[in-house]
Amino acid sequence: MTARMRTALGALLIAAQADLAANAQVAEPARAPAEAFHAAYNLNYEDALRLARQDAAARPDDSEAHRTLATVLWMHALFTRGGATIDHYLGGLTSSQIKLPPPPADADAEFRKHLGRAIALAEAAVKRDVRSVDARYDLGAAHGLQASYVATVEGRVTQAFGSARRAYNSHEWVLEHAPDRTDAGLVVGTYRYAVAALSMPKRLIAYIAGFGGGEERGLQLIEGAAKRPLTRTDARIALALMYSREGRQADALSVLKALFADHPQNRLLQLEIGSAAWRAGLPAEAEAALTTGLAWHDRDTRPKVPGERALWIYKRGMARVSLNRLDDAVADLRVALTQAPVGWVRGRIHLELGKVADLRQQRPTAVTEYLAASELCRAHQDPWCQEEAGRLRKQPFSFRPIS
Repeated sequence: MTARMRTALGALLIAAQADLAANAQVAEPARAPAEAFHAAYNLNYEDALRLARQDAAARPDDSEAHRTLATVLWMHALFTRGGATIDHYLGGLTSSQIKLPPPPADADAEFRKHLGRAIALAEAAVKRDVRSVDARYDLGAAHGLQASYVATVEGRVTQAFGSARRAYNSHEWVLEHAPDRTDAGLVVGTYRYAVAALSMPKRLIAYIAGFGGGEERGLQLIEGAAKRPLTRTDARIALALMYSREGRQADALSVLKALFADHPQNRLLQLEIGSAAWRAGLPAEAEAALTTGLAWHDRDTRPKVPGERALWIYKRGMARVSLNRLDDAVADLRVALTQAPVGWVRGRIHLELGKVADLRQQRPTAVTEYLAASELCRAHQDPWCQEEAGRLRKQPFSFRPIS
């Protein structure tokens, strides 16, 4: 497979990975899996892992119990190593997301043990009754989780596509044989939307790989899944991204606020709300949300994402640039550089500093900042930032001051 083909297929897989893996429940979820996922979505990973481990021990022959534990382990691995934000998908930061250090050996072994058990039990259930909708759904969710882990934790995108295709096919079968199971539309819809967003040559590659397309149909399927209790959270996460890609920023912001209402202990959802408000042209709302969230971050004793404080401060600095509060913006951006930002954030900080210099009519300083941003963005595989830095080196940044 050529590098270009791997890139096309990799982008498709990673765009759908969160929905494939986190949607790890069957038609009638037991209380323990629901509680484990609720804890995980609130960033209470110790509680989530404890609940999931207890359930797997109590139900050793239930695929759902083992898949729940494996999913929480996967979510925790992404969190502790710097899980993707919506910026990764809007800005093309998918390559950097899969170049992370390997997970701890014990966590990796535990994941493999329970996912292997989940797949084996699901396959056995399908063999016992090939017409069972629940068994097919269960098998698709297990293969989706396997694909997600291989792509995002192991960084082996090409090797993940066999499992991803099996997940897609299983859930498409569910939709065909049980149209009322709109929860299966989450995986199918996400892939269809992702395929439709590719260029024609890349879409052909995806079709050959076994994935269907259709952007409008994909959104419809995910919107349907968002109405089902089992898939409501995962579908709304997908919709927040897709609405942003479609330029429906107000809709994305509304979805994120609804998610936060359901998971009020998840400070990262507040970060996404601030980002979405900025994209929606509401910098004052963004600045307020990010200021509140930063204070929350600083008093929250729970584990943090690598470079998280720098991300909060950079985002607020970006909102303050849009508000034309340049002194406050520079203060934030300079502090953010001292807070161990990850590479792509560092590049975007310099991009914002370049904008400030342009607004102050300091063109040589602006160009220097854009050059620094371009180099960092290139090194950390942030194509949007690299393109924007190149554009601003040719055309100074300006806007009408916000009253």
